[in-house]
Amino acid sequence: MNNAHWPTLIGLAVGIILGLTAAFGGLTAFLLVLVLGAAGFVVGRVVETGEVNLSSLSTRRR
Repeated sequence: MNNAHWPTLIGLAVGIILGLTAAFGGLTAFLLVLVLGAAGFVVGRVVETGEVNLSSLSTRRR
């Protein structure tokens, strides 16, 4: 599988997990999963790159 598809698949998985959490767990569970998912994302970026640089996530056109 090409590495270009990983962000799409990860986004799909996160969307499904958040949707199921909202449907069956309510707002509190949804927010908890959202916050913990964001924290896991930041930790993963630090492990992968060795630094906390989230500026590459925003797309700015010059």
